[in-house]
Amino acid sequence: MAVLKVSGIVLPQREPRTFWIDGDRLRLDPVPHAETVVDGGFLLPGLVDVHTHPGSEQPGDPFDEELLRRHLTDHRDAGVLAVRTPGSVARLPGWAYQDAGLPRIQSAGRWLAPPEMFFAGHGRDVTLDELVAAAVEEATAANGWCKVIGDWMEGQEVPAELLRAVVEAVHGIGGRVAVHATTTLGCHHAVMAGADSLEHGMYLDPGLLDRMAAQGTALVPTLTPFARGVEGAYKADPSPRRDWFVRGWEGMFAKIRSAHEAGVTILAGTDSFPCGTVAGEVDLLIQAGLPVEVALGAACWTARSFLGLAGLGDGAPADLLAYDTDPVLEPAVLAHPSRIILRGKVIR
Repeated sequence: MAVLKVSGIVLPQREPRTFWIDGDRLRLDPVPHAETVVDGGFLLPGLVDVHTHPGSEQPGDPFDEELLRRHLTDHRDAGVLAVRTPGSVARLPGWAYQDAGLPRIQSAGRWLAPPEMFFAGHGRDVTLDELVAAAVEEATAANGWCKVIGDWMEGQEVPAELLRAVVEAVHGIGGRVAVHATTTLGCHHAVMAGADSLEHGMYLDPGLLDRMAAQGTALVPTLTPFARGVEGAYKADPSPRRDWFVRGWEGMFAKIRSAHEAGVTILAGTDSFPCGTVAGEVDLLIQAGLPVEVALGAACWTARSFLGLAGLGDGAPADLLAYDTDPVLEPAVLAHPSRIILRGKVIR
C-alpha cells in the first residue's frame, strides 16, 4: 500500500503541518517518494454527528442492515467520519465496519424507554424497576454508552433518584449515559443525576448551566428537527402541545448562547434524515449566536475530544478532511470537503 502525503493548515491550531499516511495512521516522520494527495489548504479531523440514528427512519420500522450502510455512506460522503448513535432499534455493531469504508460508530445500544414514554415498540421497553440493570446491560453491549428516555411529555419524567442510580451504575462500569429530555423537570432530573449528555434540552432551566459545566454534562440541542418542525407548527391551529413546542423553540437560541457562556460543551447532532447534514446543524448553531469556531468544533474537534476520538497528530487514525477554503471563515464549505480520507484510504 502506497504511503500518502498531505500538507495544509491544521485546524483548530492553525499550524502548517505535513503528515505521511502509512496504512491507516498519520505519521510526522517523512517518507521518501510518498504520493501527495493534499498540498495546501486546510486540514480538519473528520466531522462527527453525535446524535444520529442510522438503520431505520420511522418509528416502528425494523432495523435494516442495508439502510444502515446507506445512511453511513451519506454521512461519510459529507465528511462525517464518526457518529454516535444514542439509541437504536437494535444494538449496532460498534466498530464492526472499520474495514468497510464507513464511519466509525459509537453506539448506545437500544433506547431504554419506561412504559408509555416512547414510540410503542421502538425502543427497549423496561419498567422503572428494570431500568438500572438494563442501562448497565446496554452500555456493556455497546461502546460504553447507554441512552435513557428521561421524559416524554410534561408529567412523564423518570424520577430523579432513579436516573441518579442509572448514572452511578453505568459510571461504575466505566460507561456513560445520554438522556433524552425536553421538559423542564426532565432536564432538571437529567442534570442533577449527572448525565454525561443531555439530548435536546428544549426547556432546560438556565439556572442549571453552571452545574452542567462543572460536572461535564454536554448539551446536544439537535436544532435540525426542531427547525423543520416549527415551520408547520406556526401554521397549525393553537393547541397546548403546539404552543408548548413553539415556546420551547423560540427560547432555544438564547439558551444555547447562555450555555456556551457558562462553559457548557455544545455538540452537534442532527437526529433526523437525510443523514450527512451535520453542516446544517453547525449553521443553526451559528445562527443561535455561537462563535463560528465553537460551532464548527461542536461537529469536529470538540465532539471528537468528548467522545475520546483522536484529532490530527502523530500516530492518530488517518481520518481527515481537506478544504481549499478556511471553513471557519466560510462555514458554507463545511459540507463540501475537497478531499476525504478515512482509515488512510482516499474516499474522494
